[in-house]
Amino acid sequence: MAIPIKRRLEAIPGGMMIVPLLVGSVLYTVAPGTGKFFGSFTGALFSGSLTILAVFYVCMGAGIEVRATPYILKKGGVLFGAKVLTSVVVGVILGRLLGETPISSGAFAGLSTLAVVAAMNDTNGGLYMALMGQFGKNKDVAAYSVMTIESGPFLTMLTLGAAGLSAFPWQTLVGAILPLLVGMLLGNLDPQMRDWLGRAVPVLIPFFAFALGSSIDLTSVWRAGLLGIGLGLFVFLLTGAVLLLADKLTGGTGVAGIAAASTAGNAAAVPAIVASANPAYHDAAAQATILVAASVVVTSLLVPFATAWFAARARNRERAKQQPVEETSS
Repeated sequence: MAIPIKRRLEAIPGGMMIVPLLVGSVLYTVAPGTGKFFGSFTGALFSGSLTILAVFYVCMGAGIEVRATPYILKKGGVLFGAKVLTSVVVGVILGRLLGETPISSGAFAGLSTLAVVAAMNDTNGGLYMALMGQFGKNKDVAAYSVMTIESGPFLTMLTLGAAGLSAFPWQTLVGAILPLLVGMLLGNLDPQMRDWLGRAVPVLIPFFAFALGSSIDLTSVWRAGLLGIGLGLFVFLLTGAVLLLADKLTGGTGVAGIAAASTAGNAAAVPAIVASANPAYHDAAAQATILVAASVVVTSLLVPFATAWFAARARNRERAKQQPVEETSS
């Protein structure tokens, strides 16, 4: 008898990322020595998040096509620029207030500049493309090919540096984007390599999610409850407003902007990578991972409803404009 495990996981917003992360967290909380006890390949599944992520970014980079139409470059570039610029502004403000360390007490305990910037910097591409496929145009879907540059820790590191926080040596910055660039090179030189490597992207997500979860103690997760929901709402409302305006300024209806106001599942991996590159962010990384994962779920729930509502509103406005013209011609 077949059990629809994959279908049920995909029915949960960000399920392929969130569920394995939670499984790893439960194991780490209940039996923290499991990975070391078994060792070998099993132990590598618990501790190999960075290695798996390196492969993940090569495969993701292969799907980024350098050749794109002017519309795709314009639409994707504006959405990409607006979201990154917003995260830089927020990063600068929070950097002045919080520095690299998380808030230690009170209702906002665990919140950090790292958590907010990581949650804002990366768009849920699958969600965006699915929504634009339903409510937008094919070339709006293709605009995500430009926005995939957001993937990975590179932009978050740049944003934190721009905020005046602990900087990263140039080798680390290059190393953060090099796997993505290698993937882009392979994918654009050979379309067969693009298809072959691209198929591995969804497969790798639960594996690096499990490895990340295997470093999270769930006894601290309860503190991320309302705070995690609040972070998701903040990302949705702020980036949604900025991206809606940016989309309209480029001749769009604003629907693409709303559809891009989310946090990607793989963004939950960024805090750990940043902390491994710069120990100054070590204290913030674990809680930031939980908060970003919460933002993934919250934005995955909000964005589809908001996009559908705004698309219906835009269609009604368009019909209202056309109706007087039709009546006059008749």
